[in-house]
Amino acid sequence: MPDQISPEPPELTLCGSSTVPASLARVPEVTVLFWIIKVLTTGMGETTSDFLAHTLDPVLAVGIGGVCFVAALVLQFSRKRYIPWVYWLAVVMVSVFGTMAADVLHVGLGIPYAVSSVFYAVVLTLVFLAWKRVEGTLSIHSVYTRRREAFYWAAVLATFALGTAVGDLTAVTLHWGYLGSGILFATAIAIPALAHWKLGLNPILAFWAAYILTRPLGASFADWMGVSHARGGLGWGTGLVSIGWSMAIVALVAILATRKPRQVSLSTANFMP
Repeated sequence: MPDQISPEPPELTLCGSSTVPASLARVPEVTVLFWIIKVLTTGMGETTSDFLAHTLDPVLAVGIGGVCFVAALVLQFSRKRYIPWVYWLAVVMVSVFGTMAADVLHVGLGIPYAVSSVFYAVVLTLVFLAWKRVEGTLSIHSVYTRRREAFYWAAVLATFALGTAVGDLTAVTLHWGYLGSGILFATAIAIPALAHWKLGLNPILAFWAAYILTRPLGASFADWMGVSHARGGLGWGTGLVSIGWSMAIVALVAILATRKPRQVSLSTANFMP
C-alpha cells in the first residue's frame, strides 16, 4: 500500500533523540493499559472464535471472520493517525481470525500443534527479517508510514497464530490444562519484563517477546473460564466469556480515548512507559 504521508518525516532511530509526533503515530503508546487491553483481546478472540465455530458452520465462521478481519484493517489503514477504537477493533479482529487460522491447520487439516507452532514461528521470523531488512528497525515507535504499518500488522497476525498454537500445545497436547498453561505463560511473560528492567535487555526484543506471550496467556485463562468442567474449566461458556471480556475492552479503550497522546521519544524503551 503506498505511503500517504507526505512529506515523510526524517528517519527515526532508536539511538537518536527524535520523537514521533502524536499526529503521525499509527500505533498506541506502550503503557500498562496497553498490555492489559492486549491480553483481554487475546482471550476474547480465542473464545469468540470457538463460539462462532461451534455455533455456525466452521467454513462460514472462518469466512465471516476473514471478512471482518479485512474490513477492520482497511478501516485502520484509512485513518491518518492512531485512533484508539479503530486500532483496537483491528487487534480484536486479528485475534479472532488469527485463532481461526491456527485452528484450521489443526482441526481442518489435522496438523499437530507442535508442527503448526514451528510453522508460525518460522512465518513470524520471516516477517521480522523482512521488516528489519527493509525498514532497519522493529521498533513500534517508528511505525508512522503505511509500509511500516503493513509489516507491523503482518507481525501481529503471526504472533496471534503462533500464540494460539503454542497455547493449545501446552494445554491439550502436553495435557497441562488451560489453568496450568495460563499460570505458565503468566510466569513466562515476566521474564522479558525483568530482563529488560534489571539486565538491560534490548527493549525491542523484550517488547516482542512479551507481545507473543500475551496471546497464549490471555487465551489460556479465557479458555479455562469458558470450557466445561470435564475439560478442566469453569464451564461459563465461550459466549458469556466473550461478552464479559469485550465489555472490559470497550471500557478500557474508552479510557484511552480520553487521554491526550504525547510524543514518543525513540531513545526511550518501548517495553514499558
